[in-house]
Amino acid sequence: MAKILAVYGSPRRKGNSSLLLEQAVRGARDAGLEVDEIVLRDLKMSPCLEIYGCKKNGRCVIEDDFQGVYDQLLGCRGLMLASPMFFYTVSAHTKIFMDRCQSLWVKKYWIDETPFGQWETKRLGLFISVGATRGKKLFTGALRTIRYFFDVLDMALWRSLLYRGLDFEGDVLAHPEYLQEAYESGRELARAVAEL
Repeated sequence: MAKILAVYGSPRRKGNSSLLLEQAVRGARDAGLEVDEIVLRDLKMSPCLEIYGCKKNGRCVIEDDFQGVYDQLLGCRGLMLASPMFFYTVSAHTKIFMDRCQSLWVKKYWIDETPFGQWETKRLGLFISVGATRGKKLFTGALRTIRYFFDVLDMALWRSLLYRGLDFEGDVLAHPEYLQEAYESGRELARAVAEL
């Protein structure tokens, strides 16, 4: 069965991006797909140390909780990634997670010698993010980062749910339409993943 991996990148357990991702997970499960959940703040995960031990076989050599995450990433057909904005980019937890996938970049482009831009979509990704400000370019940098990260996973950015003006824990509860949109997106992603 196609599987979705949901990654919580907020430092808060019940932060706004977490609450939105919970709804997306519920939607995907209601559509009949299995969803595994990872809360990054609960993991012991070093930043990438750029020692290039991954040049041997494309697997990171740092022994920590990323090893299990690596296997889950490769085993999923869909990814839901949620992070609040910090200085116009993803949270530190999320960035560490993404940076550790440098090993997958090494495998794809150095070891397997995949030509840039010439890969087939094997996975679909949903990105959920919230930010306190209403800045016009609030999500611009993060979206570019997400696209390059998804590229490493042969993953298309299927949809982004981006919400401004949400700062304090629970602010999103005043916007049931956002929560509904996340739920529906989870259901639709599950259907799209099942069709891959």
